[in-house]
Amino acid sequence: MNPLNPRHPDTRVARVITFFERLAPADLNRLSEVYADDARFKDPFNEVHDVPGIRRVFAHMFDSLGVPRFVVLDAVAEGDQCFLTWDFLFEAPRLGPGTTTIHGGSHLRFGTDGRLVLHRDYWDAAEELYEKLPVIGALMRWLKRRAAG
Repeated sequence: MNPLNPRHPDTRVARVITFFERLAPADLNRLSEVYADDARFKDPFNEVHDVPGIRRVFAHMFDSLGVPRFVVLDAVAEGDQCFLTWDFLFEAPRLGPGTTTIHGGSHLRFGTDGRLVLHRDYWDAAEELYEKLPVIGALMRWLKRRAAG
């Protein structure tokens, strides 16, 4: 087992899990330790191709949401690729009181130096976010029911 993170024996994966679970605004200046200079990052709202772009995505997260944090649930790795499943927890008064949780996954690819060259997040924005909004949520839930049958 890896002493850095006993949940995964690959030190690259363990380092990434630890980094994301402890991510704080002060860490944004250290993103180049985790991401290659030309790393690609994509999620349902963003697509950027370098560390400054990735920094902007995470800075916006910290500026827009209260107490954002990631909890990695599982990690599967083979060769230079890894897939993480996670919960993203945050507070957003527009979504109601308390903590909101988004469940998702990340496809990661490591470069030869062990830093990430690809980070692609997968999560259902309709189910995980839009359905929780007061007005749009009712419409999204109605559409979902209609599509189901």
